[in-house]
Amino acid sequence: MNQPIAETTVEELAQCLLSTGRHNIQLLDVREPQEIAIARIDGFINIPLSKVAQWSEEVLSKLDPHMETLVLCHHGIRSAQMCQWLVSQGFTNVKNIAGGIHAYSSLIDNSIPQY
Repeated sequence: MNQPIAETTVEELAQCLLSTGRHNIQLLDVREPQEIAIARIDGFINIPLSKVAQWSEEVLSKLDPHMETLVLCHHGIRSAQMCQWLVSQGFTNVKNIAGGIHAYSSLIDNSIPQY
């Protein structure tokens, strides 16, 4: 049984991106490279969910499992799956960005293209 994953809003993400304490947060974008070429938010590390088998061994060496980790995708479905996987790997502070980059573009920064 999967446990519920914590969510954060795009408004909270915007506040986080503006704050000076941003170095205490890991930002993951699990979309495909071609999606990121269309629309992106600076500061996110791209780890495509579809390539999990290729990078899963590296995740624990590249990311801190105890640091707050915010996960983004297009609408919030793939990022929720990534959150579940990270929790299963021992990550303790993972949040799904509700609505994904689509909501961020709609509500926060309409200079980010929608697709």
